[in-house]
Amino acid sequence: MALHLTDSCRIPSGPMPAEGPPGSPDPRSVALGLDGTLREGPADILIRTAFADELQAQMPFLGDLSLADLAHTIVLIEHEVIPRDAGRRLLAALLTLDARPADLVPDPARGDAYTNREAWLLEREPAAAWLGAGRARREATTTAFHLALRRRLVGLVAGLCGFGEALVRLAAAERDTLMPDYTYLQAAQPTTMGHYLLGFAGPLGRDLDRAMALMDRVDLSPAGVGSGNGSLLEQDRARTAELLGFDGLVRHGRDAIWQADLAVESVAVACTAALNLDRLAEDLLIFASTPFGFVAVSDGHARASRVLPQKRNPFALTHVRAAANRLIGSLASVAAASRMPTGQPDTRSVASGEVFEAIELSTGAAELMAATLSSLRVDRERCLAALTESDAAAADLAAIIVRDGAGRVDVRTAHRIVGRLLADLATAGRSLGGTVPADVRVAGGAVGTPVELSEAALADALDPRRAVAARQSPGGAGHAAMAELIADDGATIVSAMRWCAERTKRIATAEAALRSRARDLAGQP
Repeated sequence: MALHLTDSCRIPSGPMPAEGPPGSPDPRSVALGLDGTLREGPADILIRTAFADELQAQMPFLGDLSLADLAHTIVLIEHEVIPRDAGRRLLAALLTLDARPADLVPDPARGDAYTNREAWLLEREPAAAWLGAGRARREATTTAFHLALRRRLVGLVAGLCGFGEALVRLAAAERDTLMPDYTYLQAAQPTTMGHYLLGFAGPLGRDLDRAMALMDRVDLSPAGVGSGNGSLLEQDRARTAELLGFDGLVRHGRDAIWQADLAVESVAVACTAALNLDRLAEDLLIFASTPFGFVAVSDGHARASRVLPQKRNPFALTHVRAAANRLIGSLASVAAASRMPTGQPDTRSVASGEVFEAIELSTGAAELMAATLSSLRVDRERCLAALTESDAAAADLAAIIVRDGAGRVDVRTAHRIVGRLLADLATAGRSLGGTVPADVRVAGGAVGTPVELSEAALADALDPRRAVAARQSPGGAGHAAMAELIADDGATIVSAMRWCAERTKRIATAEAALRSRARDLAGQP
């Protein structure tokens, strides 16, 4: 919702004018505390800067404040803190506000999200004066922060699961697509495109673990702690947590409303996930370049150049990189906001907007990568050509010399023999793929260790299909090892998807039950 100042709701500096019957307080004055502590309204520059920034940061949980207010009011009614008739009228007004009426236009002149809502209520229902009974404004906004954050964490896990599904599906389809593995952008060893892709499933699994573990800490209720150490007005924290569908309570009252580490951890989880997505995106940008040509993104995820007609830019991949860059900055910003004495507003008012933006940015990057992988085209011939034209079999040849060479050649000597062989082949203008046993014998003799290899042993090293097929240890590129990896990674994703479904259902059920209880107490059908 766009924020703007309007003449009708801007609060001028100086004494506040009265509205309504003589002697009745102005609801805007009450909401901003101008009927007691403060005698003058906020300066226009304060409204346009600090108030506007704070309100903008709180907009992502504006609707969740309704849930926090409903639960708080229900508990106070149930414990007879609020008179039954006043409570009924307050709940009716809160339910109207929960429906996001058109005349609710958040304005920084009315303060933050809480005081905007309070002013709206007070203008329409005098019983709204009971809303703050036993509760600080910060408790309400912190509760709403938890509610909004847990919903977005479920969304992040769902987005990462979608990426994981696309990743495993593509890896399974390309498990036989031979290509060089690369280190320092140099051909290192034979592998397959499928095995390469599954290298990103492990980080994904850890991202899922981090997000779900964070949810365990976020899904605890901070509500019912007053201003941090309880209230003389009875608060049933367990009942409030039950109404809001929380798993439990933040144990210490002051920690409940002043904690800063959850904001930092949330952005860190989002940032780490985006960085892992970016590592794949960075590789695919290289593989999609003309010198490689291993992959091509679909037209739907590319952008044409307005000047260079030959260009077809994989723009989706560059957006993932940009998202990761932005999240690195967000992490530093939120961490800095948390580095201060306790009981300071910056830990939430400054950070909350960035937390939600960070999670949504990371979620969007995961969804974009899922779509990009789902339509990615792999050029298997280019992948194979890059392998056969490279010296990627060199390390395998050294291993075969150790394994099968006469005289039990040690690893370091085998490395020297292959190094000499490559130099000899380069001088002769030949490639490693055309090596014969005599070449190995000559290279060995040149370093003082003649080696005899059979044609079959040499083929084990130089035939990439045989070399890859032999890699059957856990985590390897061979068929059996790959089948195990695909099954395990797929199971991880399925488990996380079930977690998403269960959490989504629990949240929706709690919200429906909360609104139903509110309607019942308000005397509404």
